[in-house]
Amino acid sequence: MSRYEATFEVDSKTDSYAVRRIVERLYDTVREESRKVRDGSDDASELLREFEALRDAAEQPTAGKLTVRYEQYDDLDN
Repeated sequence: MSRYEATFEVDSKTDSYAVRRIVERLYDTVREESRKVRDGSDDASELLREFEALRDAAEQPTAGKLTVRYEQYDDLDN
């Protein structure tokens, strides 16, 4: 398994705005893809709720940290 990670320090309103845009875009993408792939399933609903919480948390301009981690597994279960 390979792991990639990037951390963004948020210490200004500009940084906070950028993080908010990243999270909003990610939420929109997850929402659209889950609608296509798993419409109405519990897995998709839970995933969407988790990203919705992230989106809501990023609405206020505050200092913090955003960490993105991508883990690649050796194979896909189809």
